Amino acid sequence: MGKEKMTYEQAMLRLEDIVRQVERGETSIDSLTELLKEAKQLIAYCKDKLYATEEEIKKVLADDEK
Repeated sequence: MGKEKMTYEQAMLRLEDIVRQVERGETSIDSLTELLKEAKQLIAYCKDKLYATEEEIKKVLADDEK
């Protein structure tokens, strides 16, 4: 699933899955780098989503004050 079609919740679930795999040693050394790259991308995606949502909420609240 491409990250542009992924919801915040789906991204968080995937991050949790990656963490579980790494913590349990369920990943090989060969795939660890790829998992960490994916996790880094998911974290950036989640941060962007949170920032965009925060800005949208501020805008809505500011419109209500007018």
